[in-house]
Amino acid sequence: MIRARVRGDAHHRVVVVGAGQAGLALSHELVARGVDHLVLERESVAHEWRDGRWDAFTLVTPNWHCRLPGYAYDGPDPDGFMRRDEVYRWVRRYADTFDAPVAEGVAVTRLARRERGGFVVSTSAGVVTADVVVAAVGGYHRPVTPGWAGALPRRVVQVHSHRYRSADRLPPGPVLVVGTGQSGTQIAEDLLLAGREVHLAAGRAPRVARRYRGRDCMTWLAEMGVYDVPVAARGLAKRESTNHYVTGRDGGRDIDLRDFARRGMHLYGRATGVGVDASGAAAVTFAPTLAADLDHADAVAESIKDDIDRHIAARGISAPVEPRYTPVWRPDGEPTSLPVDRLAAVVWSVGFRADWSWLGPLVGAVLDDEGHPRHVRGLSPEPGLAFLGLPWQHTWGSGRFLGVAQDARHLAERLVAGGWARSADELAVSVPAAAVGG
Repeated sequence: MIRARVRGDAHHRVVVVGAGQAGLALSHELVARGVDHLVLERESVAHEWRDGRWDAFTLVTPNWHCRLPGYAYDGPDPDGFMRRDEVYRWVRRYADTFDAPVAEGVAVTRLARRERGGFVVSTSAGVVTADVVVAAVGGYHRPVTPGWAGALPRRVVQVHSHRYRSADRLPPGPVLVVGTGQSGTQIAEDLLLAGREVHLAAGRAPRVARRYRGRDCMTWLAEMGVYDVPVAARGLAKRESTNHYVTGRDGGRDIDLRDFARRGMHLYGRATGVGVDASGAAAVTFAPTLAADLDHADAVAESIKDDIDRHIAARGISAPVEPRYTPVWRPDGEPTSLPVDRLAAVVWSVGFRADWSWLGPLVGAVLDDEGHPRHVRGLSPEPGLAFLGLPWQHTWGSGRFLGVAQDARHLAERLVAGGWARSADELAVSVPAAAVGG
């Protein structure tokens, strides 16, 4: 990696914003094509893998999925799951395998059109200009907490999943985890394994079995081409979907909320606010959705097994047969309140909000009415402005290591070839750019 600097009034063919795996993948492709460019990173290369995950975090996709342009996982356990610090080191090493011109500690504050064409890129280290700007900052920027979080007493420690690190960094006492996507369920398990009293407010998130019929389910899905299906074939409904929950911890296993309950975790339906319980005491309130949400999660997991069964049968694959899942616990009621005075902490795992404010006057041209980037395979309707690393950018795999190489290569080829010489009808298509699953 070349430790680049922002030189005032310098002009570059391409400026890439963000030095995570997406920005680095594109830089690799631009270097290979001899394209002058500069990568601007607000923090440090791959910092989110180190700073945005908890201590026991592991990938949920097998290590063999980790493939970037010119660089693939070659460690001893391709079917295992790298831990947080291993992933961070793996991505950092990637930047050192080629001459990525990265300027670390440089925040982009505003983007604007240049009178002579291209863009003016204002940064914390000065101003540069570029013919093309690629936003490779993903789609998850600002942690979200519900408005009613402020109604909780100040003594209750509140932390977003983005800032959660371990059970021992929370005060002693019961913890409420709100949200059952990948982060929420894994953090709830982390707390349970640490011996904490855990209360979990479930949502509509689906789950997937870790392994089925002798292989990891995600290996089956990759073989089946599921991660390669274009988003256009899936429809706009995928935009707000939530990832299937599972874990790679301790070599990988299912996450089963019913089993958590059997082991002592307290489960509730969707958290709705702070009110009062039957005794008149302040309480977190819940909708009676738990049983339905548990059934939905199981149904999705079983439907994935159905797809795998059909794939095996259609291709005559020899694979062991195993019994299907049987629920190990069912709620005997729907608890709708939890006294606030019982809680020591709340972990919010309810997602993120995109922040594209740095796009300045271009926001109106490149975001749809819901604030999602409008693009066709990364190319926005605004000539010269592109996106990379968005979940569902082109396929289910786009937001994962497995798919970012293909997206980076395609975008680099289009930039070199003059990617915006395209039909107005094609560029007017608004493509989903948020979470996968469901």
